[in-house]
Amino acid sequence: MANQPKHLRSHGWFLIIFVGVLISGCAGFRSSALLKKTGGIPAYFELDGVPFFPQKAYQCGPAALAEALRWSGLSITPEQLTDEVFTPEKKGSLQAALIGAARRNGRIAYPLPGPEDLFKEVAAGNPVIVLQNLGLSWYPVWHYALVIGYDLTEKRVVLRSGNTVREVLSFWVFENTWDRSHHWGIVVLRPTQFPAVAKEDLFLKAVLGLEKARRFQDAIDGYQTLLTRWPGSLPALMGIGNCYYALGKLEDAETAFRKTIRLHPDSGSAFNNLAQILFEQGRKKEALAAARKAVSLGGPFRSSYQKTLREIQSE
Repeated sequence: MANQPKHLRSHGWFLIIFVGVLISGCAGFRSSALLKKTGGIPAYFELDGVPFFPQKAYQCGPAALAEALRWSGLSITPEQLTDEVFTPEKKGSLQAALIGAARRNGRIAYPLPGPEDLFKEVAAGNPVIVLQNLGLSWYPVWHYALVIGYDLTEKRVVLRSGNTVREVLSFWVFENTWDRSHHWGIVVLRPTQFPAVAKEDLFLKAVLGLEKARRFQDAIDGYQTLLTRWPGSLPALMGIGNCYYALGKLEDAETAFRKTIRLHPDSGSAFNNLAQILFEQGRKKEALAAARKAVSLGGPFRSSYQKTLREIQSE
């Protein structure tokens, strides 16, 4: 997201700063974005049994992520995540570090599309990691917390936060502290799960993150999950074939790319990748046919297709 904080500091309990939040929050209060899409969810909801790790100094990032990962089914502690996400010179954790650690542990880090989607995710059983500024605009005190509940009638939000197992904030205090991070939030999911508010492009990028983290089987599971809702997704179909190839499962990769070609007969990339797989299996004649088809289809990657064809012809 644009203009995100470049460094994060876990909050210290500094009374004057918190008072500053209350004053500035009250002065700047406006119609709550949290209430824009509350149709179809209970007026009150709180997740039971969400793990809690009391935060050590500057360790709100590892604590919040460990809570979310535990909820997703992994046995993990903040201490196991510290080296992955904590930056000592920043005295905190970058958002990208939390996302990367979730992916390396085989989980999808799905970005919250907007503040109006927060309660839908919680009501669906998905706690949300949020980034707050508990200080002031000119003296930021960045802090990660886990949203686990809400009360629409009383206008309250419930969080796992710091050393408080059940912190309850009014909408206006929570929203003003959260707004300063441009409502940054992520949902940590198993690859077989959909978020409550699933958008194809966001979900695809989240699964691609697993592939980039070399969690290839988890990425396959994620792409297959995506295809249950968007069965014609070319990137997801290609992703499955690419992941099988990365795992050395050439027969499965071939099957995946042949399926891609059936659904997308004009995909030069699918023919090109199939050609490479056939060639590596010693099926040169079939590989040449697929490579020539890729070149004939052309497109922005035509030069790559031509390179594949030349390599096959030279052997």
